Amino acid sequence: MGALFRGEEMTLLQFFLQPEAAYHIIAELGERGCVQFRDLNEDMNLYQREYANEVKRINEMERQLRYIEGEIKKGDIRIQDISTLPKAPNPKEIVNFEAHLEKTERDIREISEGGLTLKKEYYDRILQKNVLMKAQMFFNQHDEAIQHDYCPEELTKSSPLGFIGGVVDKVKQQGFERILWRIGHGNIFIRCTDIEESIIDPANNSETRKAAFIAFFQGENLANKIKRVCDAYKVTMVDVPVEKPNRDAEIKRLSLQLQDIKTVLQKTEEHRQRLLEAVAKEIQNWSIMVCKMKAIYYTLNLFSHDVSRKLLIAEGWVPKGDLPHIDRALSQGSTACGSSVASFYNTMVIKQTPPTFNRTNRFTQGFQNLIEVYACSSYRELNPTLYTIITFPFLFAIMFGDLGHGLIMALFGLWMVLSEKKIIAQKEKNEIFSLFFGGRYIILLMGIFSMYTGFIYNDLFSKSMNIFGTQWRINVSDIEGTINYNTNESNEAAYVTLKPLNSYKGSSYFAGIDPVWQTAENKIIFLNNFKMKLSLIFGVVHMIFGICLSTINFRYLKKSSHIFLDFVPKILFFGFLFVYLVTMIFIKWINYTAMNDDKIGTIKTATKNSLFNIVYYT
Repeated sequence: MGALFRGEEMTLLQFFLQPEAAYHIIAELGERGCVQFRDLNEDMNLYQREYANEVKRINEMERQLRYIEGEIKKGDIRIQDISTLPKAPNPKEIVNFEAHLEKTERDIREISEGGLTLKKEYYDRILQKNVLMKAQMFFNQHDEAIQHDYCPEELTKSSPLGFIGGVVDKVKQQGFERILWRIGHGNIFIRCTDIEESIIDPANNSETRKAAFIAFFQGENLANKIKRVCDAYKVTMVDVPVEKPNRDAEIKRLSLQLQDIKTVLQKTEEHRQRLLEAVAKEIQNWSIMVCKMKAIYYTLNLFSHDVSRKLLIAEGWVPKGDLPHIDRALSQGSTACGSSVASFYNTMVIKQTPPTFNRTNRFTQGFQNLIEVYACSSYRELNPTLYTIITFPFLFAIMFGDLGHGLIMALFGLWMVLSEKKIIAQKEKNEIFSLFFGGRYIILLMGIFSMYTGFIYNDLFSKSMNIFGTQWRINVSDIEGTINYNTNESNEAAYVTLKPLNSYKGSSYFAGIDPVWQTAENKIIFLNNFKMKLSLIFGVVHMIFGICLSTINFRYLKKSSHIFLDFVPKILFFGFLFVYLVTMIFIKWINYTAMNDDKIGTIKTATKNSLFNIVYYT
């Protein structure tokens, strides 16, 4: 609690590290996260630093991991979550790890490219087969028509027709036919039919609809025009044999090839799936290890090199309470590499103001982030997070104030708190959901406080609750008006004026606002006025509390003059402006009650179709 009440005391250390032990020491310090290193090579760019080549190698490993992860997602394979975070590998293991990643990427790339080639070949073969089958049907119809309409003498005198076959996209079919008709002036005869078989385009891995066509023409000029149109429409052209036996043989050959390609493609996909499933079990560990290695070498590039003494010199801010962890990390790092010379550090004394460090945990991290959105406190100032844990959810609840909606918010926050380990293990989360998850404890407390204020406001999904019964009673002799309340002749709801002095029972409602206010004509005016004044009161108290906390900072930082030059003017101005306003609100609440019939207005309520049963006294 002391660390949360005020930022921790920091000290600047100068480290003298052995080059062979530096990697292990930084790895140990990184696991503890207790040092903020300073950049001692500000005059050098990233490519001139000592470990620039290692950073490049790790960037290449990150690229390989991104490619592997992308292939795993394409295969719709679930990446397994990890329970414990792995440590950074030793420098001797990095070479083997790098080679393993390179081999894995190469194997996946070769299998993927081979599978894509097979898919393209299968795609081309299936288009050829469909065109030949449709062409066979066209030519059979054409031969029957010729034999029926022409005699043999006419057929021998006629010149033969040329033809071009191919496949066009279904969406382009109409335009393709129209342009061929126009360029041929009606001398190009085209027959098209849809391909019923589902075809997957390997270029975008999506299903496409195709149509097979045969274009008949006469003359070389029309042939060249048709080919140019086919190129413009990206038509897949297919060679169609003239003789029927040749077409039958080609269809049979394509059917056998398709069967063989399909078998090989299935085996390739199975092998690729097994490889990706095996990689999916380890890719999370690999990503974390690469990320830690990159952070280590990035940190080592901040250090200065003493060539004469063969040392790495570093400077960093450390909380004084973590100095034992620093000693332990230096010892373990030197032991891990087997260095005979120990690394050590010295405490530096400078006039520079240390950075602010507020130690947090899972519960307080969200509130600390909320504070730092506005500003970060100066070194050794009071940390507002401790008070925000209660004040922020409660001030929100005063304005929100609904038992039903507060319950939904509390359940949502509770679900995120109970499932936080599972959610944290997920590598990719929606940006908006990550924002909510970071404030899960804030949402939980806001929901709980909103349930309390909603109970006080007597609001459940913006509807009133009548749990304990109203404390308002009506004395018939005090009702103003001439309405006969003993008959049911009138179907319209009549409104009467109730005098608080004689109609009030005398005892207050059990908790919060009396539900009879829901029947009042001026309920919205009253409730909004009440909530506004309540929010104003708590807001003023909250701001006064914050101003008073500044005196603790002034005394701790030995700035006594700020108490008179900063605190006193603020509190006087605030008191004259807002405390006076709050005081008048309380004076009105105390002096003007139901007993002051000459000072308070009356309440109008419906006598029929009411939400409550009003008891009459005679």
